[in-house]
Amino acid sequence: MIVFLTVLVAASTFGVWQRRRDGRVRPATPSDHADADTGERLSAAEIGAELGERATLVQFSSAFCQPCRAARATLAHVAADTEGVVHVEIDAEANLDLVRRLTVLRTPTTLVLDHTGRIVGRASGAPRLHDVRAALPA
Repeated sequence: MIVFLTVLVAASTFGVWQRRRDGRVRPATPSDHADADTGERLSAAEIGAELGERATLVQFSSAFCQPCRAARATLAHVAADTEGVVHVEIDAEANLDLVRRLTVLRTPTTLVLDHTGRIVGRASGAPRLHDVRAALPA
């Protein structure tokens, strides 16, 4: 009985922690990219679209990803409502080199790029609307 309760408490704690962390946009850190001084940059050619004047929201998705639909709706909404922001969706399966280079471990993963293409934020899971807006560069 004690083992059962211990496993139940551990699983519940992990579930709560994962739910709180899932979709949260966090600032990019040196461990997110190879060059800690300048940060990882993505070009328009790499993402297949022009960069936004203010920011670009890059979403890595896969074909059968249910949370990707929610992420797509949230990011498209932010891009439509915010001047200078562009939303780009990339098929993770078709762009494995880029996925590996950026250490995309699950879909959806969202990268927030500034106007130069530098990664300034990252979210794993479907991001929340207020978190995406807060992560946009000024």
